[in-house]
Amino acid sequence: MEWLALLMFICVCLILLSGYPVAFSLAGTGILFALIGVQMELIHPAILKNAGSRLFGIIQNPTLIAVPLFIFMGGMLEKSKIADKLLTGIAHLMGDRPAGLPISVVLVGALLAASTGIVGATVVTMGLISLPIMLKNGYSSRLSTGVICASGTLGQIIPPSIILVLLGDVIASANRDAGVSSNPMSVGDLFAGALLPGLLLVAMYILYLLINAKINPLDFKQQTETTKEANSKTNPTANEKFSIQMIIAPIMLILLVLGSILGGVATPTEAAALGAFGAIILAVIYKEFNLGRLKEVMQSTTRTSSMVFMILIGASIFSLVFRAFHGDDAIEQLLINLPGGLPMAMLVVMSTMFVLGFILDFIEIVFVVVPLTAPVLLTLGADPVWLGIMIAVNLQTSFLTPPFGFALFYLRGVAPASVATSQIYRGVLPFIAIQLFLLLMMSLWPEIVTWLPTQIYG
Repeated sequence: MEWLALLMFICVCLILLSGYPVAFSLAGTGILFALIGVQMELIHPAILKNAGSRLFGIIQNPTLIAVPLFIFMGGMLEKSKIADKLLTGIAHLMGDRPAGLPISVVLVGALLAASTGIVGATVVTMGLISLPIMLKNGYSSRLSTGVICASGTLGQIIPPSIILVLLGDVIASANRDAGVSSNPMSVGDLFAGALLPGLLLVAMYILYLLINAKINPLDFKQQTETTKEANSKTNPTANEKFSIQMIIAPIMLILLVLGSILGGVATPTEAAALGAFGAIILAVIYKEFNLGRLKEVMQSTTRTSSMVFMILIGASIFSLVFRAFHGDDAIEQLLINLPGGLPMAMLVVMSTMFVLGFILDFIEIVFVVVPLTAPVLLTLGADPVWLGIMIAVNLQTSFLTPPFGFALFYLRGVAPASVATSQIYRGVLPFIAIQLFLLLMMSLWPEIVTWLPTQIYG
C-alpha cells in the first residue's frame, strides 16, 4: 500500500502547483484516495468516520486559540501605523550613521516579527514603509531589498508568533507519539528555545551591515549637503525623546507577552489575549483607534484564521489517509535505515523541507510534513525543542532563497518597477549565507537552542 501513499503525495503537489487552494487540495486528495482504497479493499471504510473525531479533537485544542489572538494583535499593530512609528523612532535614534537606516529596518523587522509572526505581512509592510525611504536616501536597491526580505522572514524564528505556536503544538504531539521522553514539550519551551537563535540572527545581520558599510560604502546612504543642513537645524534632544516615546510602548507590549509566557505566569493563549488587548490600548494611545479600523482588523483576522484552520482540517484528513496506507511506516523505515543515524536523517528531512518550502507555505509543511517525519527523528534522539527551531530556521532560509522564495515574491509585489528582480535576488544572498551559518552553529552546538529552556523550565 506504500505506493498509494507515494502517489498521494505526488498528486497533492501537482494539484498545489496548479494553483488550487491548499486546504481543498489536501482534503480533496485525502478523500479521493480514501475512496480508492475502500474500493480496492486496502483500507476499512471506518477510516472516513474517524476523520470526524479527529477534527473534533483539533477544535478542542486550547493552544490553537492563541492563533487568532496573535493574528489580531499583529493586525492591530499594523493597521494603527505603529510599524511606521517604530521605523521613524529607531531611525532617529540611529542618527546619520551610514548603516543607521538598514539597522533600523532590521530592528523594526524583529519587533514586527515578534508581534505579527506572519512572513508575508511583515515583508509587505516593511516593503511599503521602508523601501521608498531607503531608495530616496541613496541606498542601493540590492542592499535595500535584501535587508527588507531578510528582516521580514524573522517572523519564522522570533517569538511570540503564530508560526511557533503551530509548530510547537505539532512537535509536542509528535513527542508524545514517539514516547521516547517523559518530559512533555510545550509551546513555551519552543518560544524559549527560539529566543537566543533569533537574537543571534539579528545580531549577525547588524554586524554584516556594519562591516559592509566599511567595505562597500557606495551601497549605503550618500548624505547631501541639504540633508546635513536640515539635520543641523533639528533639536537632537527633542528628537531622541520623541523617538523613545514612540518605540517604548510597543517594545513593552512584546516583552509583557513574551515574559508572561517564559515566566510561567500565562499560557500562550492567555498571553495572546493580553497582547491583543494591549494592541488596542496602543492604538488608542497613538490616537489611531476607531470602529472602522477595528472592523477591518477583525475581518482580516477572521480571513487569516479561517485559512489557517481550513488548512489544518485539510492536512488532518490527508495525514489520516496517508497513515492508513502505511505511508508513515515507509518514511520511518527509510529514515531509520539511512547510514549515519540522526545526522543523515536530519540532513535528508531538512533538505526535503527546504525544497518543499519553494512550493508550500510554512503552515502546510507544519501540518503535513512535520507530523510524518518528526516522530522518527525524535526516536533517533533529536531534542524536540532543537528539532523545532532547526525546522523554523531551515524554512526561513527556504523562503528567502531565489528563485522561488516566498519573501522575494511578496517584496516584488510592492517594489517599484525601477527595482529589478535580479537586484532582489542578489540582495538576499548574504543573508542566506548568514542563516545557513546559524543552522550550522545550531547543528554543532545544540545548546544555543536548549540552554535557555533548560534554565527556565529545568
